[in-house]
Amino acid sequence: MPFAPLSPTRNAFRRLVGRWTGALAALWLVTSGGAMASGSSDALENTARAWLKPALDAQLPQDADLPLRTEVVMGSLDSRLRLAPCNKVEPHLPPGSRLWGRSRIGLRCVDGPRRWNVYIPVTIKAWGPAWVLKRPVDAGATLSQDDAEQVEVDWAAQSSAVLARPDMWVGQQTAFALTPGQAIRENMVRPMKAFAAGDQVRVNSSGTGFSISATGKALTQGLVGQSARIRLPGGRVVTGEVQDDQTVEMAL
Repeated sequence: MPFAPLSPTRNAFRRLVGRWTGALAALWLVTSGGAMASGSSDALENTARAWLKPALDAQLPQDADLPLRTEVVMGSLDSRLRLAPCNKVEPHLPPGSRLWGRSRIGLRCVDGPRRWNVYIPVTIKAWGPAWVLKRPVDAGATLSQDDAEQVEVDWAAQSSAVLARPDMWVGQQTAFALTPGQAIRENMVRPMKAFAAGDQVRVNSSGTGFSISATGKALTQGLVGQSARIRLPGGRVVTGEVQDDQTVEMAL
């Protein structure tokens, strides 16, 4: 179904995720205001929840035109755990992980008779606008805006970034065959190839009141929108941006 535009303001985005901010703040006061009598599961899970909100806010994309509506599903500690009492528990994000999709929050005792470290599973969903394919697209095909429609999806369902604006994927080639219902993501497309290394390529440059053009040999393959190196007659090597008409635009 068509996507209903979300509020373009950052304040509106903060209101969407702020419904549970007050509850988390209260939990933070309870669990961090003094020494913990024990490493109880309830107290540890509350500590994780209190830490999660500011950590998530700091990580989420802050694009006012593409606000995300977050949804958090907290897991539980293993009920069989028996942890030693701890005066200070420190939440942390394990190395190499982030609060996106399926993740976990670490909780370690940094002040107690016995040090320990446990993890609570958490799933972060981030709902926002994306372009979803309306029909199958073959590998190597060039995407047009008619291939997709805008709907709301969970950006965090996959690790690859959502390409939320048409200018980020229209005219790009598909890296593999795509099916209807897939949101267009970074790993699904690649720039269109304009020429190969060794091809003869025309290099253009212009400025106020003048324009020049020359033909040279491509030293690298040319991908539309990216840089390529060209050797001009006489041996000079220049760099310019590859255009979709198989030429290279060089800035002076």
